[in-house]
Amino acid sequence: MTALNKPSQTKSVSSKGAPSKGAPSKGAPSKGAKDENFPVGSILIAKSLRPHVMSYYNFARKIDDVADNPSARAQDKIDELDAFAHALSHGSQDPAFETAQKLHISMSETNIPFTHGLDLISAFKQDAVQSRYATWDSLIDYCQRSAAPVGRYLIDLHGEPAELYPASDALCHALQVINHLQDVADDRREMDRVYVPTDWLAELSIDVSALDEAQTVPELRQVFDKMLSGTTELLAQSRALAGNMSNRHLAAETRIIQALAETLTKRLYRQDPIATRVELSKPAMLMVALKALMRL
Repeated sequence: MTALNKPSQTKSVSSKGAPSKGAPSKGAPSKGAKDENFPVGSILIAKSLRPHVMSYYNFARKIDDVADNPSARAQDKIDELDAFAHALSHGSQDPAFETAQKLHISMSETNIPFTHGLDLISAFKQDAVQSRYATWDSLIDYCQRSAAPVGRYLIDLHGEPAELYPASDALCHALQVINHLQDVADDRREMDRVYVPTDWLAELSIDVSALDEAQTVPELRQVFDKMLSGTTELLAQSRALAGNMSNRHLAAETRIIQALAETLTKRLYRQDPIATRVELSKPAMLMVALKALMRL
């Protein structure tokens, strides 16, 4: 159960401008699995399954980078993402779509539906053309396609029942909102994307320009706290997820991710995500993980 971080400040973009229709962008990957807030394919996952998890992660990271390429035009991004969707569904010998081909093979071998990859593409195509979210519900709809497929993929890969999807979705939604709050200033400054419900801003007579300040103004703090309240509710819905899993490896990783998410949520309540990126150090993450495992 994890969600892709989208730290725009680490993007490396090609100087050649927008790609031609259907051609892959040349931007370097924004980050790797070791840079994420939450474990990806960790040693807690069975060794035989880790290559499959990494195939999914590498594909997801690649298409996310396509959507976040600031030098590409929206239609070029959509064309490229459509090409990745075709390569995932049908396979491709084009080395430009290697990540899609590897995931195509992996999903075929493990009998996992391509939907878990295609839904991500749907969300990232939305990123190419939409930069505002009018309501909390519209933001969660985006999270349902940008984050929830990750949890569903892991559930299917480990042979867990689909009945766990709702709790997994709630955890993934929470992880995505946490990441949006961590990157709220960078997303606004570098991509002019705002994953904050604009109706909540309007209720307090402010707009997205409040994100341009050096620190969070009181009205914006109220909106952030409202988002964190929603995140806390989502985490309450997902708290029993690990305990309902039969695979002890996935249960342990899920328990750690739940604990990390709860810790980050509390920190976001206390700290200012406009003034600084609110995150956990590697030692702090390790401590949270160890405490979570001790409760098993």
